[in-house]
Amino acid sequence: MNIALIAHDKKKDDIVKIAQSYSLILEKHKLFATGTTGKRIAEETGLEIHRFKSGPLGGDQQIGAYISDNKMDLVIFIRDPLTAQAHEPDISALLRLCDVYEIPLATNMGSAEVLLRGLDAGFYSWREVSRGQERDTLHF
Repeated sequence: MNIALIAHDKKKDDIVKIAQSYSLILEKHKLFATGTTGKRIAEETGLEIHRFKSGPLGGDQQIGAYISDNKMDLVIFIRDPLTAQAHEPDISALLRLCDVYEIPLATNMGSAEVLLRGLDAGFYSWREVSRGQERDTLHF
């Protein structure tokens, strides 16, 4: 499955902890992340990650495009709800796309843990069916 990992600046330590704790699950999947988040996760876990641009520079929109093209299966976006974000419209659009395309979305460590454990248990098999042949068209 294709998994996006995103975190606001004050939450980067949290997403790294999640990636470290669940690296045995994550390593079985294709991982995508916004700029600095992807760099931190790769450096601190050794996981292979395709990095998009930083969120404020269009990374959130790049992930949103993957969602709308049915190329993303799960999004973990550890948000900082107490700090204003300059690119809030992009964040809102990304969250809305997850809802529109029925993509499982975690926005905090608790929900991320539940989604990753569900992934490991095989609860997202329906995504494999809904993607059909599109899985074979991803090239990097």
